[in-house]
Amino acid sequence: MNASIPSPARRPILELPDELISQIAAGEVVERPASVVRELVDNALDAGATQITVRLQAGGVRLISVEDNGWGIHRTELPTALKRHATSKIASLGDLESVHTMGFRGEALAAICSIAEVSVLTRVDTGDEPHGWLLDGRSGELQPTARNPGTTVEVRELFFATPARRKFLKTDATELAHCIEAVRRHALARPEVGFAIWHDGKLVAQWRAVAADLAGGGTLDALRQRLADVLGEDFIEQAVAVNWPADAVPGEVALADGVQRLRVWGFAGVPDAARSRSDWQYAYVNGRFVRDKVIGHAARSAYEDVLHGHRQPVYALYVSLDPTRVDVNVHPTKIEVRFRDSREVHQAVRHAVEAALAAPRSAAASAQAVLPQGEAGANPSLSAGVWTPPDRLPSTLGAAQNPLPFQRYAPPDAIGQRVSDLGALWGNGSERATTASPRTEGWAISPDAPLTNAASVQAESAEAPAQALPEGDWPLGRAIAQLQGVYILAENAQGLVVVDMHAAHERIVYERLKQQMDNEQLASQPLLIPATFAATPTEVATAEDSGVVLAMLGLEVVPFSPRTLAVRAVPTTLAQGDPVELARSVLAELSQHDASTVVQRARNELLATMACHGAVRANRRLTLDEMNALLRQMEVTERSDQCNHGRPTWRQVSMKELDALFLRGR
Repeated sequence: MNASIPSPARRPILELPDELISQIAAGEVVERPASVVRELVDNALDAGATQITVRLQAGGVRLISVEDNGWGIHRTELPTALKRHATSKIASLGDLESVHTMGFRGEALAAICSIAEVSVLTRVDTGDEPHGWLLDGRSGELQPTARNPGTTVEVRELFFATPARRKFLKTDATELAHCIEAVRRHALARPEVGFAIWHDGKLVAQWRAVAADLAGGGTLDALRQRLADVLGEDFIEQAVAVNWPADAVPGEVALADGVQRLRVWGFAGVPDAARSRSDWQYAYVNGRFVRDKVIGHAARSAYEDVLHGHRQPVYALYVSLDPTRVDVNVHPTKIEVRFRDSREVHQAVRHAVEAALAAPRSAAASAQAVLPQGEAGANPSLSAGVWTPPDRLPSTLGAAQNPLPFQRYAPPDAIGQRVSDLGALWGNGSERATTASPRTEGWAISPDAPLTNAASVQAESAEAPAQALPEGDWPLGRAIAQLQGVYILAENAQGLVVVDMHAAHERIVYERLKQQMDNEQLASQPLLIPATFAATPTEVATAEDSGVVLAMLGLEVVPFSPRTLAVRAVPTTLAQGDPVELARSVLAELSQHDASTVVQRARNELLATMACHGAVRANRRLTLDEMNALLRQMEVTERSDQCNHGRPTWRQVSMKELDALFLRGR
């Protein structure tokens, strides 16, 4: 027998006491000790501190002390500082709409005082007073005490007034980890500030201040050093710098027509550094750590065709824009924001990360590689004997003069791909982008080359006359053999390079197809019988508003009735798929994200499928010239370090690693 729930008795409407109001606010602001640490560090940064020390006991439950060397609080303002909605950050609605500070709501200290014992020790840095002042938050007693300029806020016995809340806390080790993470997030945004964390009398983390020289572009260098200190050298070694627009000085505010320009900078991890979890994704808006769906989706979109499976990218991205164009007053903990133009932010973040990831890492690693004398003639990437990576693919530089018919890249026949001259990927048949010298003349995969199974190392490669490797050779080196018809073995200045020839050629073809399809509409195929389905009001509205975008995708989705949609045409390449499922997925994307993102994603998926079928197959025998042609194309192709499915296309095995395998030098 189910027990009936008693109906509540009617109660009169009463004004809540101030203490209960503060405790309710504390439930929104203070979730655990890390919440207190975050709020107090916010205040320290707003006070101009350059050194912040956090001391904890029992994971922050027994004691949280945040000490800074900022400008302090005047004696007359101290009693007011702990009152509800008392703050120096804002004074009008105009201030609230253009917040420049980390904290501004004026409720954190009062909320903390309602659930813990708080004391504030402070001294102003103006020299007006010879000593500091200590304020007891519970009694309000104020007494003089010795202290250098700055402020120390102590919070003891957290949740003593709300023991039920205390039961929900985790172990001391877990709470300590959350506190460290809270400080870590601040440290990543403020390399010019030093941070130290002590727990039970032991130093557990410390990050020294990094000097930034703005005149020399030192802001990005300072950030690089701080990221290495906080996240480890491995993070920065496997990351590329992000700076958008390209002429922007990271961290520096610039105005255009009186409005602050939108800027994105930071570091994005290469695809190989991706993790199984999203715990190393740090996003900041005007110096404030946020969890924002717009930025997160934009960053993930930039990694779409270079990540394998469901791996999560790692990054530390910083967005700066006019404070009036972002609302930071969305959540009590200030962890969420709302943009006035979310599409602009989404496109900026995506383009910034995409541009950073586009450059082949092989080129970046050997940007100053010196070539043999007399071999820098025909290749535009080779000048005065020095290899310099191009800004974009050669096809971008010469596409207008040498258009390539799209039909050349039809899917191959059943026996395998008869790959056309690789030079034709970047120009007409009379122009070879890979030609650099008489020694490299003709480096291309010939359509007449035999298709055979290379069961072991290619005989022709093994019989090739040995040549001394020139100092500072090409980034991916010179081909020396083909292994099992699958891998290309090449020699460069660092040692051995192993290339997955199918994956590498797949990326080359894919990038070329993307450039050909820019600003073009995908071909569609009408359905003999339109496919109808029951649609939600959102789907119907999206279909009506997005007809042009749907047409660009090769889709025709029209209302059949007030609650039914009909799919009349689908992309030709997906004609054999489920039209209803395709339409629903596209409409869902269009309703949530920028239309151009949806178009690009759908287009890229189709082209990736075509490129996979159009790339050179495994067990296809290649000559040395063909293998070298593939290596040269990889060096100038965007995102050539990963295939279309996110798998790596090449790996470097250094001489040091080879020596270790054979115990040389031991």
